[in-house]
Amino acid sequence: MTDVQVTDAPDEHRFEARSPEGVLLGFSVYDTIGTTVVFTHTEVDPAYEGRGIASTLVQGALDAVRASGRDVVAFCPYVKAWLGRHPEYQDLVRAPHA
Repeated sequence: MTDVQVTDAPDEHRFEARSPEGVLLGFSVYDTIGTTVVFTHTEVDPAYEGRGIASTLVQGALDAVRASGRDVVAFCPYVKAWLGRHPEYQDLVRAPHA
């Protein structure tokens, strides 16, 4: 699906993917700890699955995190897998403490 709009909904603690008409297609839930965004769950409405919405959503969310100067921890299995397939986003992943 093209023209998916990804926006941060900080009051809901999630990034949202919406159609141009404003229909909620999916979301990725996060918590913020200091300057770290911790992604915990990503979900796409079953009616829109298989159209690349989750990928667009995660990329848009991570681009927003990058623009804000924060880093990421991925507890969400989808976000973690997406990061594994996109090495150009590894700079956002917060390194574990030694």
